[in-house]
Amino acid sequence: MSHETQGAGQGAESAPHLDFQGTTPYEDYVRADVLTHLQHPLSDDPGEMVFLVTTQVMELWFTVIVHEWETAARALREDDIPVAVAALKRSVAELEALNASWRPLARLTPAEFNSYRSALGDGSGFQSAMYRRMEFLLGEKSASMLVPHRGAPRVHAELEKALHEPSLYDEVLRLLARRGLPVPAAVLDRDLAARYEPSPEVERVWSSLYAEQRLPGTSPSGDSAAPAELLLLGETLTDVGELVWRWRNDHLVATRRAMGAKTGTGGSAGVAWLEKRAAKSVFPELWTARSHV
Repeated sequence: MSHETQGAGQGAESAPHLDFQGTTPYEDYVRADVLTHLQHPLSDDPGEMVFLVTTQVMELWFTVIVHEWETAARALREDDIPVAVAALKRSVAELEALNASWRPLARLTPAEFNSYRSALGDGSGFQSAMYRRMEFLLGEKSASMLVPHRGAPRVHAELEKALHEPSLYDEVLRLLARRGLPVPAAVLDRDLAARYEPSPEVERVWSSLYAEQRLPGTSPSGDSAAPAELLLLGETLTDVGELVWRWRNDHLVATRRAMGAKTGTGGSAGVAWLEKRAAKSVFPELWTARSHV
């Protein structure tokens, strides 16, 4: 899509259409006027605009990544691994873009951050409802995280629904069980509103799949292609897990540079809280299984 008009030397027949009765079709579709007027800095510091816009951009990436993971979860329920993998691969590119959003904030000094930190008041990123939906899809469930959203009925209802639904990883494990792999009943029938806990039996399932290491097109004649398809799913999930880990670590480093070990906005423990989050792996058995292959 071009954002430029044709040069003056070109004929009128090749110039873009410029005369519209109302707003432009581009505006009608993108709603750019709405997006570019959502910024209302609360301090006089010019750096606050960068912080505000970057945070809003992150929220948009959260939204599209949630869409991709919900698409993947729905496809897994329908045993459609190619559609699930395609959605997960798109989310890998989107996670890379999300992680790059830290760059404008990654080198904030304490003085620069302090110049507008008070504008946040009790606001904190952990209050983001869309980020919470991302975490729920990854199996990081916690009913207490609904509490900050009690005053927003629609948001609270969406989060409560997501809390009690299978996570993306739950759908993966259910698919593995349907394919005849020994995922234990205790994992399949677990309380979906609780945080996912690693299982030695699930670790052995992934270890056995990776030990076979049959990639597409390399299976012996007459062999099922399922192990290769499941291995591709596992590797794509690992790509997702790696980028989520990098997101958490980039957040930790940016926070450490901007405010050291001070109490975080919203009353959190700041760096200590982020260090705890960064130490956790997403889809844990996919990582630990590698030690046994």
